[in-house]
Amino acid sequence: MPTISMFYGILIKMFFDDHAPPHFHAEYGEFELAIAINPIKIIQGDAPKRVKSMVLEWTALHQEELLLDWELCKNLQPPVAIEPLE
Repeated sequence: MPTISMFYGILIKMFFDDHAPPHFHAEYGEFELAIAINPIKIIQGDAPKRVKSMVLEWTALHQEELLLDWELCKNLQPPVAIEPLE
């Protein structure tokens, strides 16, 4: 599962050939979230409120790039790194 971004201790990862809907995984310590890309929403897991807010904000800023990476991963191609949240 490639890491496509990292910020404030949060790792953003995407599986190759993963199940629908288009989504990615965010890991922060012992916490893990699965985030749907369109529409943007948490579909699984839990994390501190601050972490969830940052991940959702980052997703909104990079939604198109995430969808492109989803297509790459679906076709077993390496995803493109995405800028972190600043």
